[in-house]
Amino acid sequence: MITRLSHLFLRTLRDDPADAEVASHRLLVRAGYVRRIAPGVYSWLPLGLRVLRKVEQVVRQEMDAMGAQEISLPALLPREPYETTRRWTEYGDALFRLQDRKQADYLLGPTHEELFALTVKGEYNSYKDLPVTLYQIQNKYRDEERPRAGILRGREFIMKDSYSFDLDEAGLARSYAAHRETYQRILARLGVRYVIVSATSGAMGGSASEEFLAESPVGEDTYVRSLESGYAANVEAVVTPAPAPLPLGGLPPAVVHDTPDTPTIAALVAWAESAKVVDRRVSAADTLKNVMVKLRHPDGKSEIVGIGIPGDREVDEKRLGAAVEPAEVELLTEADFAANPFLVKGYIGPKALLDNGIRYLVDPRVGTGTRWITGADEPGRHVVGLVAGRDFVPDGTIEAAEVRDGDPSPDGHGTLVAARGIEIGHIFQLGYKYTDAFEVDVLGENGKPVRLVMGSYGIGVSRMVAVVAEQQHDDKGLRWPSEIAPFDVHVVIANKDESARAGAEQVVAGLDARGLDVLFDDRTASPGVKFKDAELLGMPWVLVVGRGWAEGKVELRDRFTGAVEEIDAQAAVDAVVARIRG
Repeated sequence: MITRLSHLFLRTLRDDPADAEVASHRLLVRAGYVRRIAPGVYSWLPLGLRVLRKVEQVVRQEMDAMGAQEISLPALLPREPYETTRRWTEYGDALFRLQDRKQADYLLGPTHEELFALTVKGEYNSYKDLPVTLYQIQNKYRDEERPRAGILRGREFIMKDSYSFDLDEAGLARSYAAHRETYQRILARLGVRYVIVSATSGAMGGSASEEFLAESPVGEDTYVRSLESGYAANVEAVVTPAPAPLPLGGLPPAVVHDTPDTPTIAALVAWAESAKVVDRRVSAADTLKNVMVKLRHPDGKSEIVGIGIPGDREVDEKRLGAAVEPAEVELLTEADFAANPFLVKGYIGPKALLDNGIRYLVDPRVGTGTRWITGADEPGRHVVGLVAGRDFVPDGTIEAAEVRDGDPSPDGHGTLVAARGIEIGHIFQLGYKYTDAFEVDVLGENGKPVRLVMGSYGIGVSRMVAVVAEQQHDDKGLRWPSEIAPFDVHVVIANKDESARAGAEQVVAGLDARGLDVLFDDRTASPGVKFKDAELLGMPWVLVVGRGWAEGKVELRDRFTGAVEEIDAQAAVDAVVARIRG
C-alpha cells in the first residue's frame, strides 16, 4: 500500500505542546499521531491509529496462540454487579458513574471481572466446558485525579483484559503461568525493556499478583530489586523484614523529659544529643514518629488512625494507600485535632492513642523489645526508652514507611536498589472473590457443584504506544520498531528534478508490488523540511531519492542506528525488501 504524504491527514508541529511533560507526549503530539481533546482524553489520528492497531494485532495474535478466545462486552455497565462485589463504592472517585433518563445507575467500565464472571455463569454448566480463557480489547475509563503525560495516564484508554476460569487452584496456576509467558512474548515482539515485579492486588482482590513495568525514569511506579538475588517488587508490595523479638527483662524504665521547642525529629535528635539521655549517639532512627491519618471507608464511615514509623523515614503515600485499601486516606483537619485534644501536635505518643481507643499501627521495625524516643502526649515533652511490647502494645503492623536504597532485601539476599517504571501489564490470581459473589458453579465429574476459580490479566494497549515512544525515541524524533511502525519504509523525494520524481514513483510502485507499506513524501516542500519530518515520524527505514538518481544511486537510512548506505537505484527495491524482511 502507498500513502502519499501530500494527501495524508497530518500536520507536524515544530514546537512542543505547552502541557507536555515527557518525551512520548511531546513527540506523539508534534508528529501528529494524537491530539488532546480534554484532560486525559485524546484522539488518534491516522499515523497513531496505525501504530495502535499494530500493537493490538500483536496482543491479539499472542492471546489467540495461547488458546484464549476474544469476545466484546459493553463499556457502559449497570450498577448491580458492581454493587454485589462492593466495587461500586470501593473504586471511590476513580469510577465514572452516570444515570440514564430513568435514573438507573450505570458506570463506564474500568475493568470487567464482574461481567466476565456473569457471562461464564450464563453459558457454562459442566466441568467438561472448563478450563476457558476469554479476553477483549476495549476502551476503559477511570477518572484519574491528575491525568498527565499524554496517553501514558489518561481517563479513556484501551486495554486488553482477559479472564481465566478453572476447576481448581492447580488449573489457575497453569492459566497464570500461561499468561505470564504470553506477556513476555508480546513485550519481546514490541521491543520493550521491562521487569516483572511482585505487586499488591488492590481493589481487584485475590492473592498472587505481578506487574510488568517498562523501565523508564519518567515512570510513576517505583520498584526495587536485589541485584544479588533477582528479587523485584513494586514498593507497595515490599514486606519489611522484621527484627527478631528482643528480651524485655532488665531494660531500664522509660523516662519523660522536658524537651522544649522540639516538635520536629531534627530538633528532638539535637536535644537528645546535647542532653546525653542515652549512652550512645542518637540518630533519627532512634525516634518513633507518630503520623495521624483519617481513613474514609467504603461505607462512608471515617476513622482516625495512628501510624508509628522510625523517625528517619517518611510515610510513603502509595504504600500507605495500598495497605489500607479499600479505604481512602485523608489528612486530619484542625477540627479533628480540636475534637481530640489528646492529639498534641509534634508530641504525639503511643500512650494517648491507645488510651483513647485510636487504632495504632506500627512499622514492622518497631518490634518487641525495641526502644524508642517518642512523644509524651504533652507540649514540650518526650519519653526516652519507651519499649515496644512492654510500655505499649500496638494494634498491628502496617507497611507504610518509605523503602530506600540499601534496605535489606525481603528474601534475605543482598540489599535493595530503587528504579522507576511504567506499568504496562498486571496479572492476578483472583481466586474465588468474583465467582463466590455470583455463585459461578458447574457440575463436577462426581455430579456435585464445583465453584470456579478465576484469574484476571490486563495489558495496556494504548499505553504501550507511549511506552515504545518513550523508550525508543532520540533527540530527532520517534523511532518505531518494524513490528509496529505505521509504514515499513518512508520514501523521500529530495530533488525537484523530474527524472528523480519519476524514478521515485517507479521505486515506490516496486515496493508496493512486493507487499510493503510505503509512506511516500511527494510534497513540494524543501528537502530540509522533508528530512526533519522523516526523523520526527520515525519509520524504521528512509529511502532518499535525490541528486544521486542521475548517477544511478539512492540513499537508504536506518532510523535506529543512523547508518546511511548508498545503493544502486536499479536494485533499490530488492535492497529495501532484504533489509526489512531479513
